[in-house]
Amino acid sequence: MHLGNQLIDLVAQNHNTLGLALLCLSACIEYLFPPFPGDMITVFGAFLVARRGWSGPAVFGAVTVGSAVGCMLDYALGRWLARTEARWTRGRLARWRPQIDALVARFARHGALYIAINRFIPSLRGLFFIAAGMARLPWWKVLAFGTLSALLWNTLLLLLGLTVGQSWDRLVSLFQTYGILFWCVFGIAALELVVRYLARRSR
Repeated sequence: MHLGNQLIDLVAQNHNTLGLALLCLSACIEYLFPPFPGDMITVFGAFLVARRGWSGPAVFGAVTVGSAVGCMLDYALGRWLARTEARWTRGRLARWRPQIDALVARFARHGALYIAINRFIPSLRGLFFIAAGMARLPWWKVLAFGTLSALLWNTLLLLLGLTVGQSWDRLVSLFQTYGILFWCVFGIAALELVVRYLARRSR
């Protein structure tokens, strides 16, 4: 979070092309390094529109372009992994091969849907595009649905910023609450899957 605060300060000091470039870069990096607080910096961009008079279309375009570039870099990584999958039959990766194959098979069937909702899932969104690359989904479909998801999410953030952006603390609190609720729901769903799996094993 310390790095995120430093970037937020840097963006705030540059109401110019550099500030927009930093918003774009942060949106891209978030896909490549999930702990990076890219969403928080995007929320700050919404705050800047509401409080500091930054251009809404410019901020919206910057974070959307960054998201599109980041998702396609993850997709390219997935395609590279697909080309090297023969190596997975030996060594430590061999233990994960069944789970990886199952994930890739699901993406081959429902990849477009997963990519369309990726932007609303904190931290895990980059994995969606890696899996899409491994499943060899068409690049244009990945880019189209990935960009659509980013457009919807960024629109939501900007509307949120325009609504409650006069208070940065309140905006951060709302965003953090969303993250907590998501992980609670995700944890409950994962626990249910584990219980079902153990029940099947016991039978």
